Amino acid sequence: MQNLENCPHCGDLFVKSLRPVCNQCHTDMEKKFDEVYRFIRKRENRSASMAEVVEATDVTEEEIIRFIKEGRLRLNQFPNLAYPCDSCGASIREGRLCSSCKSSITGGLQAEAREKERKKQQVQEERKRYQTYHSINDRLK
Repeated sequence: MQNLENCPHCGDLFVKSLRPVCNQCHTDMEKKFDEVYRFIRKRENRSASMAEVVEATDVTEEEIIRFIKEGRLRLNQFPNLAYPCDSCGASIREGRLCSSCKSSITGGLQAEAREKERKKQQVQEERKRYQTYHSINDRLK
């Protein structure tokens, strides 16, 4: 079933099927992508920074970052292009997080796992301490 929605860019009503934006905005985005790609594809512009690409093409940094995250621009061919880490904003060239944020999150998860294991061991020790053993001494009398 197709849904009627407002375009997040221009606000026009459109039938959302394959794309999250209306046809006009999609066409505009494709033109912007072509402009960016044509600029950085030239040998003399391959080492351009993000600011230089924005200035030369009049395409916003957010739109260029969207092209990168969608996989339409591959950064291995363009050494000076980078985008911000989703957590701290540091420049990165792959993934969503920089290495320091990844290690911070990983360290936090490992600490949480160690804490859970410690609590589990405490509960087991508490259970052992309060276990009751019954013996049948009535037969011996």
